[in-house]
Amino acid sequence: MFKPEKIRNIAIIAHIDHGKTTLLDGLLRQSNNFRDNEKIPERVMDSYDQEKERGITIFAKHTSIYFEDFKINIIDTPGHADFSGEVERVLGLVNSVLLLVDAQEGPMPQTRFVLSQALKIGLRPIVVLNKIDRPHADPDRVLNETFDLFVELGANDEQLDFQVCYASGLQGFAGMEPNNLSKDLRPLFELIIKAVPPPPGNLELPFLMQATTLTYDDYIGRQACGRILEGSIKKGAQIARVDKNGHPTQHKVVRIEGYHGLKKVELEEAGVGDIISISGIPDITIGDTLCDPSKIVQLPPITLAEPTMSVEVMVNNGPFVGKDGKHVTMNKIRDRLIQERKANISLKVEETFRDDAARVSGRGELHLAVLIEAMRREDYEFTISKPQVIMKEIDGVQQEPFESVHIEVPQEFSGSVIDALSRRKGEMRVLNTNEQNITTIEFYIPTRGLMGYRNEFLTATRGLGIMTSIFDSYAPSKGAIPGRPRGVLISNGPGKVTAYAANTAQERGTLFVGPGNEVYEGMIVGEHSRENDLVINVVRGKQLTNVRASGSDEFIMLTPHRTFTLEQAIDFIEDDELVEVTPHFIRIRKRSLSENERKRKG
Repeated sequence: MFKPEKIRNIAIIAHIDHGKTTLLDGLLRQSNNFRDNEKIPERVMDSYDQEKERGITIFAKHTSIYFEDFKINIIDTPGHADFSGEVERVLGLVNSVLLLVDAQEGPMPQTRFVLSQALKIGLRPIVVLNKIDRPHADPDRVLNETFDLFVELGANDEQLDFQVCYASGLQGFAGMEPNNLSKDLRPLFELIIKAVPPPPGNLELPFLMQATTLTYDDYIGRQACGRILEGSIKKGAQIARVDKNGHPTQHKVVRIEGYHGLKKVELEEAGVGDIISISGIPDITIGDTLCDPSKIVQLPPITLAEPTMSVEVMVNNGPFVGKDGKHVTMNKIRDRLIQERKANISLKVEETFRDDAARVSGRGELHLAVLIEAMRREDYEFTISKPQVIMKEIDGVQQEPFESVHIEVPQEFSGSVIDALSRRKGEMRVLNTNEQNITTIEFYIPTRGLMGYRNEFLTATRGLGIMTSIFDSYAPSKGAIPGRPRGVLISNGPGKVTAYAANTAQERGTLFVGPGNEVYEGMIVGEHSRENDLVINVVRGKQLTNVRASGSDEFIMLTPHRTFTLEQAIDFIEDDELVEVTPHFIRIRKRSLSENERKRKG
């Protein structure tokens, strides 16, 4: 067991894609956590399937490394604002943060969010200017911008006197001066030991800890993870769990687990400052206090920002129900959502006025899409409605969530982006163009105005634009916002799409289905080139005769049909449409008439 003065607890925070996970790879490699012959994947901490595919961190993850005779516990946090609930929870575990800033791009919207959270709870960040080896890196400008951001967020004098380190996570080197870089990351290790305070607490006092995150093990059930605030704990000891109502219950510690590199290791004993998982408390939830039965204490609850967006999850009542998924009943779907809510407290699951639907609220479209994608991979089948923003009445005025949007596009596309966001009730706050002709734009826009825009943005900028957004505040509602400009093509009957029918239909718009795809009546099979909806036949075969005439068998050339990812489908639909989610298919369809009537009444 390490003494508290030999422990350092730190979290890495940054905007998405500024190199947190890559820098952590470098720290792990250089702390001799792996065997010489061990094959180490890139972004080794991103172990969840969706993290590998999307190239982002979704869940906060914990590792520990050893430097000389010190143990450094490091938490890798998500950079995307939709997963800010993860960041808010884990900052309570650490005594400082490494704030990573791209030495070329400078502070970004999510940098502002995660930094404000860290400053609010009194942490003194260490600033790491990462990607210092990039050709257009400008560390002096970025350092000034970072200092200005600290001032803007109300940092105190101690926090403003932050330590700075220059590094390249990819190349694995660091230094205290941009022109005097070491060949490895040793200067960063030394800075962490020097600048991060050891965890407070006394080994002699009774045990005290708060459950910050939860994990689940098939053999031993739910595990509570947190930092030991006071005292120590041994395997087999009796502890008290105090729930949010202040009610204590007694339990026996079945297992204590800590971390060594990326591996969980079983411990016989752990003390102040250790970040551990405790098993043996079946009903524990996030925010519960664990303490010595001789001294019952209740720590303040963990409070998180409220969700801003909700979506209805419903039973799939379409003609193809049960063909692809295993779990199709509302009971199964509801149980899975409730299980998710226990571990992910930034999600809310509510019953609706209907038996076949539940309402799920989260921080944004990506936050909800990650849950929906996880469920379809577990063989669930269901339908989801268009996301709705959560309105609030503040001082008698109806208010809606607004977001701060940061956009970088080549200059020639900036006009169309500004025009589109202005039509969606956005206010432009910043407009700059640099010497590489890249225009930076910042907008303050209702969350409703952004919904459905991301696909349009990628098309308008030919895939060259970067757009990130973060919740800013609630403000008075802006009224009606224009929706999708074009209507849809709807199948008039069931069957398999034929090349002959698709060839005729593609003249009407963009198809979402190709020859051989199965469709049903009411399924949306394309986007109309005009603003109205159009019912078409995509399963019609060519009438064959025994008369052959010159030119009657013209050559069919089909344009490749558009396939949707889950987020693109959620982005695309309007209020009277649904996304049908199954393990292998994403379909879009119209709500039935009875559903639309029920929605209006509800």
